[in-house]
Amino acid sequence: MIGVIADPADQDVVREFFELFKTPWEFYRENRGYEVVLCAGDSELHGTGSVILCYSSKETSLDSAETVSLAPCKRDFCMLSYQGKRIPIYGESITFKRRDGGFLTDEGSGESAAYLQQFEGRVLARVGYDLFREVRTLLKTGQPATNASIPTLERHITLLRDLIIGCGVPLKEIPPIPQGHSFIACLTHDVDHPSIRPHKWDHTAFGFLYRAVFGSLRNVLRGRLSFSNLIRNWVAALKLPLVHLHFAEDFWRDFDDRYLELETGLSSTFFVIPFKNCPGKIVDGAAPGFRAAHYDARDLANTIEKLQTSGHEIALHGIDAWLDSSKGAEEIAEIRRLTGTSEIGTRMHWLYYDELSPKVLEQAGASYDSTVGYNETVGYRAGTSQVYRPPEASRLLELPMHVMDTALFYPAHLDLSANDAKARLNGLLDNVVQYGGCLTVNWHDRSLAPERLWGNSYRDLVHEMKARGAWFANAGQAIAWFRKRRSVVFGEDSASQGVPPTRGAARSDDGIPGLRLRVYKAGRVGDLGARHAAEYVDFPVEEGLFVDMPSEIPQ
Repeated sequence: MIGVIADPADQDVVREFFELFKTPWEFYRENRGYEVVLCAGDSELHGTGSVILCYSSKETSLDSAETVSLAPCKRDFCMLSYQGKRIPIYGESITFKRRDGGFLTDEGSGESAAYLQQFEGRVLARVGYDLFREVRTLLKTGQPATNASIPTLERHITLLRDLIIGCGVPLKEIPPIPQGHSFIACLTHDVDHPSIRPHKWDHTAFGFLYRAVFGSLRNVLRGRLSFSNLIRNWVAALKLPLVHLHFAEDFWRDFDDRYLELETGLSSTFFVIPFKNCPGKIVDGAAPGFRAAHYDARDLANTIEKLQTSGHEIALHGIDAWLDSSKGAEEIAEIRRLTGTSEIGTRMHWLYYDELSPKVLEQAGASYDSTVGYNETVGYRAGTSQVYRPPEASRLLELPMHVMDTALFYPAHLDLSANDAKARLNGLLDNVVQYGGCLTVNWHDRSLAPERLWGNSYRDLVHEMKARGAWFANAGQAIAWFRKRRSVVFGEDSASQGVPPTRGAARSDDGIPGLRLRVYKAGRVGDLGARHAAEYVDFPVEEGLFVDMPSEIPQ
């Protein structure tokens, strides 16, 4: 059991952090024994655990008692390194001079940002930053695109887990990994342009023509497009007048059939726009006019019915829902009317979003959101592959988006070749296999058709996910699995976490995979990150309540 001492202002983030690092904990109580006391931020340490973990960017009484020499506080960004993995720190941090065996180091100065110390029969792990302030930054503000490739929050969890085990304490955890699988793969599609016919003399039509004619030729010369696909794009450009005259088929239509073929046996989520010709608003006025879609959801009523019949989810591609709860309620109501589904998730068109959006979306009636991601790159805006509850929300969960096709391939963004994109995606897959969680992919409706023709890259990605043991879930199913995991509480100690005990909440008879309990053996003091797979044991979970540690703990 971990007893946590933290600034009262950070208690909401503490609770959320331990939903992501699902292990027994409670806020510290006097006169109770703990195996581990975790003291964070500027809180005064008064714990009596056999292991004390102290995270702070300021000098503490422990530093004075141990006559530790501190380097000056860094008040802006720094990059730390742990076991060869980078951990960005966005708030204040300190380093410790003349400490041997630094397992966490500042890349800039080479100084140690943490140390282990044994004293008076106890073990102290001292880390030079404020853990929960960092978590708040990740979940509320997010990471800049320059650090998008780093699953920062997962690495904070890994470091803390390794410190506990490496200080000689066994640990049990519900990892973010569905039973029987390696990770969750969530396939999603923003439906922005289901037909090219409504686009006559607008930026979408001219953009299509430019990319189909000149962009395709450029990509052939760069070795990024086959000659046959060049001809296919040029033929589509030549046919465009005939499409408008209804003498030729609209080559952007039937996106549903193309995805149904690629995703046979799988379930994905299609985010549809509720109202046409509505660009929406931004904080200080109207959004750009060309943000408006040339269709609304009722134009796709037959497509929506076919997709739902095939087991796919329909969700809201919102316009003003991120900013205006009353407008959001209207948008959600339209999708409810067309789908007959009460629980509607959201992703904002153009990924419009700010710090207040979770509360606004919650008031509008959204069951979840999946907007947090990058337009310009791929990776971890919130530093995590896990579903989380934003600090401003009380119920709404966020399914972060990690991969968007346009970010991969558009010249204004990453401008990757198919092979380079595959390498980038394999890096994200490596992370989600290592840490668990959900990799959320957004492949647009028109991306399988001319002029994009990104179908082969999508097919390869789905194939690789299958090969790596993914459970394929639509967005609503992924949210449901994480809600199931969040419902788990660890016995009588649940009351001190502010969560009532919930029996039976994690049973796997609802079509959602079960959970697993992972039990780590205690390591040798100072032996951080050196364990291997045999040093933990997984147990399938059928109930949502744990009271005792299983008897088969590895020795």
